Amino acid sequence: MMRKLGVVALILGALTFMVSGVSWADKSHAAEAVDHTKEAIEHGKAGHADVLVKHAEVALKHAKQAGKGPHVDEGVMHLEGAIADGKKGNAAGGTKHAEEALKHLSEVK
Repeated sequence: MMRKLGVVALILGALTFMVSGVSWADKSHAAEAVDHTKEAIEHGKAGHADVLVKHAEVALKHAKQAGKGPHVDEGVMHLEGAIADGKKGNAAGGTKHAEEALKHLSEVK
């Protein structure tokens, strides 16, 4: 009987750890997306469209791994817009998209 309880406790502990690890990973990707989006905004405001693109691309990779939901979807859409505008040399337009992305990505839990 005690052995069965020990096995059950071990299994439950392993499952808890695995589930917790997934949510930690999601939070980590969301946090990384937010950090790089902030960097993109800062460089965009300084007129550095090329650096805005680099940070927005990294933010986009993290955002796509941050889970599912409307805020992630909106964040991804605006990061893609920031990248497109930045590649055209439009730092102002890229910054506006990055700011919108930040609003949404900041809401990802």
